[in-house]
Amino acid sequence: MFLFVIFFVLVTHIGSIMPGELKPDNIFLLAGQSNMAGRGGVYNDTVANLLKWDGLVPPQCTPTPKILTLSLNKTWEIAREPLHKEIDNLKTCGVGPGMPFSNQILAERPDFGVIGLVPCAIGGTKIEQWQKGTILYNQLMDRARAASQSGGRICALLWYQGESDCGEQDATLYKGRLEKFFNDVREDLNSPYLPINLVVISSGEGEFLTSVRDAQLNINLSNFNSVDSVGSTFIADHLHLDTRSAVRIGQKLADSFLYIISPRSN
Repeated sequence: MFLFVIFFVLVTHIGSIMPGELKPDNIFLLAGQSNMAGRGGVYNDTVANLLKWDGLVPPQCTPTPKILTLSLNKTWEIAREPLHKEIDNLKTCGVGPGMPFSNQILAERPDFGVIGLVPCAIGGTKIEQWQKGTILYNQLMDRARAASQSGGRICALLWYQGESDCGEQDATLYKGRLEKFFNDVREDLNSPYLPINLVVISSGEGEFLTSVRDAQLNINLSNFNSVDSVGSTFIADHLHLDTRSAVRIGQKLADSFLYIISPRSN
């Protein structure tokens, strides 16, 4: 497992919008570990002995001025894959669920307004590393607050994590730690009913994957919904979603969010 990757991405300019003109209406926090950051299209270059991204962007991840991302320096830019390349910068990022999530929202709700994505996921992190007061928690809060200063509202937290908590002790403590994390996020953002959309993992590093899944499936919070990643397909490491499944999960998260905010019929 290598420690550092220098990763260059050629980006193309879309339209003539200047960075200062970009402001979202609806903001989504993207947090967790590598499958939220995105590893779709990442492969092992055996000649260079490096992990690389294949550069293939599916139609569901097409950039548009209606989908923005908060950059590392906290300015809004037009979002494009790999969405987490600046944030999860010690790993090789590829396609993740954030862009297909956003495009699916806009497809189902064309009047939804401009979406602002706030990438915060870091590969290989345990839920313990996301507890209140940690570096990752503080970074999430800092970026969330910076995002909301533009005038948009934080609509939801999208969470995909748990693969690194599949050891016996971490799996046992997972549910309590996760619920505390969610409650702390809501309290510190002054949003007690902030919608939370969680992806239930289907791969993990350890023998207690089932225990983590059970914990995720039994979270008892209001304005909370989960989508199951069972049935996903993976890149060669059998741990990270391939591009097709990253798109599928992003679209499922979109439907999950719209379900939470839609009026219920009796």
